Amino acid sequence: MSFSPSLRGSVLMATAMAGFSLNDALTKFLTLHMNFGQVMLVRGLFAVVLIGALATQRKALRPLRILFVPSVALRVFGEIGGTVTFLASLAHLPLANVSSIFQSLPLAITLGAALIFGEQVGWRRWLAIAAGFVGVLIVVRPGVEGFNQFSLLALLSVAFCTVRDLATKRIPTEIPSLFVTFLTTIVVTIVGAILLVPLGGWTPPSNGALALLLLAAVLVLIGYQCVILALRAGDISAVAPFRYSQLLWAMLLGYLVFGDVPDGPMVLGASVIVLSGLYAFHRERVRNRLPAASAPSMPPDGL
Repeated sequence: MSFSPSLRGSVLMATAMAGFSLNDALTKFLTLHMNFGQVMLVRGLFAVVLIGALATQRKALRPLRILFVPSVALRVFGEIGGTVTFLASLAHLPLANVSSIFQSLPLAITLGAALIFGEQVGWRRWLAIAAGFVGVLIVVRPGVEGFNQFSLLALLSVAFCTVRDLATKRIPTEIPSLFVTFLTTIVVTIVGAILLVPLGGWTPPSNGALALLLLAAVLVLIGYQCVILALRAGDISAVAPFRYSQLLWAMLLGYLVFGDVPDGPMVLGASVIVLSGLYAFHRERVRNRLPAASAPSMPPDGL
């Protein structure tokens, strides 16, 4: 049975979001048994081996001095900050709440591109951005009883990821993306080792925990590859909206694995974020500008 390019791309995007959500669920589960610095270190070691082998096979390895290219260094900085704050929030918040906040990432990228790069944003998209961040406030609920200070870390992670993605747009085209990913993973793994002692030290992992960490690294790698294939296979207008399936996966896994039931404000806020993101995407498509819309809303994973 043959599929159209757009249908194939949509399936790949949905598969990528499932992979990212499963990785997040595994990571959150593992933080119950070890600190997130250890998760960064061990998962990162697995990822370095996997990505290094893939980069070698694709002849994407380059000199390590590329790390000192300003745009590459800024991307790595954004990934480090995003990873640390993301894992800290994920350890203390329901999976669906963190995922909901991260659905605002494409809107934040659009805002950053307008403020930093001077990209034209019409009033309709400005309204969509404002509505999206109102949705974030509904999820976060600052100043009310349901507020959790770790929500601020999730918001800070979105800011770091915005820096990461905007810096990525300025990386010279002759530098392979896979090698940038390889460098980023190495540095994030080193940061995990540095954080290990301040966060409580080493906890001997069981064989099962090691297997789950390896699976998490594989899922993230599969997710990233599926995103690339999805955006290459089909029209962005058909593929990109499927990034929001990550929120459905997060709700389902949060309920099945952790027993978390989304409350009314979380569902309302998430709906506002998704609808504003879809409208902003629609306006970008109308104007034939799709850089932010094509972003898959990927939280940081050291990859």
